[in-house]
Amino acid sequence: MLDLGWSELLLIGIVALIVVGPKDLPMMFRTLGKFTARLRSMARDFTRAMEDAADEAGVKDVARDLKNATNPRAMGAEALKKATDFDDFDPFGEDDEVADEASARPAPRGPQTQKMTEEREDAARKIRESAAARATARLDAEAAARASETVSDAGAEPPAASDSSKT
Repeated sequence: MLDLGWSELLLIGIVALIVVGPKDLPMMFRTLGKFTARLRSMARDFTRAMEDAADEAGVKDVARDLKNATNPRAMGAEALKKATDFDDFDPFGEDDEVADEASARPAPRGPQTQKMTEEREDAARKIRESAAARATARLDAEAAARASETVSDAGAEPPAASDSSKT
């Protein structure tokens, strides 16, 4: 209110009683009450009119959308979901179903997204090539090791062959 305590109200009442007089004091308070009620009614009407104008202009819808868009909980969950979406990532090309699903999807929307998709595909291709090269090198090394074992065994005389030639 106006931060008036009981002592201030009592002082105002005594001054009003002296100035206005005991006969006209109830009529003055009644008039003051009606005036206050009329002011409050006008303030309520003004508030309602402003709210109605805001509703017609769509301000509440925009405010609600803005509030939802800036909700940190929703933003964090959505960003985490997007960051951990590895369903279609296949670096070795072993799963053809995932590749078929990826080709059935619509093309990425923006140039930045297209660039990121191309970079992911390039990285997957390099990984596949590197894995294939390592596998080929390992197989070649194993074959060379087997061949060297065979050559070293062929250089030594087999004991069964030398025994049969002496008899």
